[in-house]
Amino acid sequence: MRFALLGFRFADFAAVKSENSECYIWTIDSAMVEDSGSAGQKLERLIEIMARLRAPDGCPWDREQSFDTIKKFTVEETYEVLDAIDRRDWAGLREELGDYLLLASEEKLFSIGDCLDAINEKLVRRHPHIFGDEIARTGDEVLKLWEAVKTEENRGKGEASKGMLDAIPRAQPALIEAQQISSKAARAGFDWANAGDVIAKLEEEIAEFRAAQAAGSADQMEDELGDLLFTIVNLARFAKVDPEQALRRTNAKFRQRFGHVERRLAEDGREVAGTAIDRLEALWQEAKK
Repeated sequence: MRFALLGFRFADFAAVKSENSECYIWTIDSAMVEDSGSAGQKLERLIEIMARLRAPDGCPWDREQSFDTIKKFTVEETYEVLDAIDRRDWAGLREELGDYLLLASEEKLFSIGDCLDAINEKLVRRHPHIFGDEIARTGDEVLKLWEAVKTEENRGKGEASKGMLDAIPRAQPALIEAQQISSKAARAGFDWANAGDVIAKLEEEIAEFRAAQAAGSADQMEDELGDLLFTIVNLARFAKVDPEQALRRTNAKFRQRFGHVERRLAEDGREVAGTAIDRLEALWQEAKK
């Protein structure tokens, strides 16, 4: 319904018969109007906070973000929502809110106003270098500051005994999990000195995979291949490349080139299956030009 755009639901309205006609007039409880107004003020506050963070003198990390850079965070937030639901952590879900607002409101778990309060409070709390006295001049310094703030938040929730990596959802894709746990460990100082050290580690892992392959152990090959992939994720971090985006780019490139091979074969009435590998390779190289 159009009313939904204003934050109201059909159930919030009541049909009242007019005294002078057979028409019915839709009315709404005044309390709902007040709640909507309050939510509107909170939304305005959120817009003000975001404008402050994105301003020229705002948060270095927030200013660096674009639609392309926040794609991976959109996926991460989705899994954080799933994790909060699994744990029945309604306070956490309120912070990670997405399309679950209506259901949560129906079950009286929290309202849109509660969600806006939560995000406003979190943004201010996690940007003490903007709204407080802390200093963070670069995006990396902001991330380290956030870790300290989140540690204090967990301590306030009685979660100080948890490990550093316990807050990272295990149910998300392994590539994203690898990014998160390696980055968090690195911010704590558990990291290689430079990209060259990571490349050396990568070469070491390749040698170990070859040894596992020579031994013919499927379990060992899986273990070593996992180490290899994890090291590549860390190499991407040092190169400041998003591995998910890099793989998407390669996937798109493979699709385009494979499509070229299919089209060229179709011109001769042939298909990929049944075509000699030398011919396929020649067409593949043609597609790369």
